[in-house]
Amino acid sequence: MERFDARDLARAVGAGILQPGQDQALLDFLRRQPQSGGSFQLAHVAFYFGALLIMGAMGWLLTEAWMTLGDGALLTIALVYIGGITLFALSLQRRGQPIAAGVLAAVAVSIVPLAVFAIERLAGWWPLDDAQGDYHQYYTYVQGGWLAMEAATVLAGLLMLRLVPFPFIVMPIAVALWFMSMDLSEWFYGELFSWEQRRTVSLWFGLGLLLVFVVIDGRTERDYAFWGYLAGLAAFWGGLTLLDSGSEWGKFLYCLINLGLMGLAVLLRRPVFMVFGAMGVAAYLGYLSYEVFADSLLFPVVLTVIGLGVIGLGVLYQKNREALSERLRARIPASLRDWLPALHR
Repeated sequence: MERFDARDLARAVGAGILQPGQDQALLDFLRRQPQSGGSFQLAHVAFYFGALLIMGAMGWLLTEAWMTLGDGALLTIALVYIGGITLFALSLQRRGQPIAAGVLAAVAVSIVPLAVFAIERLAGWWPLDDAQGDYHQYYTYVQGGWLAMEAATVLAGLLMLRLVPFPFIVMPIAVALWFMSMDLSEWFYGELFSWEQRRTVSLWFGLGLLLVFVVIDGRTERDYAFWGYLAGLAAFWGGLTLLDSGSEWGKFLYCLINLGLMGLAVLLRRPVFMVFGAMGVAAYLGYLSYEVFADSLLFPVVLTVIGLGVIGLGVLYQKNREALSERLRARIPASLRDWLPALHR
């Protein structure tokens, strides 16, 4: 879609197409609309990349040297970061920079676990021993002692959405909920919480998250579902991929599930499902190539033909996207169709 700015609308006023005052009202309205995929610009990449750098620096990349500063210093630094970044985000929002404001608001939410970590240690509420007291372990180890940090992050994220309603804030909330599902399961299973059980928990949590955002999708002014789908797919697909099926039929079922994700991409009009589904199918074909058909001369040729066919189907889908989606939806019972996203993309 072609982009317009205030100068274009001012010229429309000068030409008598718009009445004085309507230009600013129209510009404010357009700025509040969800950003479409075609309007994603290089500056937006910089916004997200910069946000991820800060999240990493104050999260999973936080060095052990910071632990030597003391809990009081950690709390002060975390609160200064959260407060300063939030105020900056609100300032950018008032100046009509919703994307920069939104990614910074998500950064502020991502630092909440560090503040809660320091508060718990200062107050003597820390439930883990000193050997488990390094903050970066929050991102690498499943432990029930992290629950307060996760709950506070979810609450802070929901409050931040009230101040800065931007979809990217859903991501730190979803990650905290994912961690919480693991840590609550550790309480249930105890110290014998194995990798197999973690994969299963991740799979079911991801599936539950996907179902939640199918209901949310298309029913909010802004597109909150995208980041929810991404987090849900990462948890579900990651758990599914790491499961050891132990049989050829199990691996074939894995391929079918990924084909189902590709079908959901058409049904929900969400390319992110196509990406994860395609990765899963590619992984299954890679397994066939190296394990089942290692000595076959025709297998690469067959895959080439399949690949060309998939590309052709992709071109066909691109030209007939809405019609194909509507046909697929028409085959679904009305009771289930009501749960599908309400808006066209």
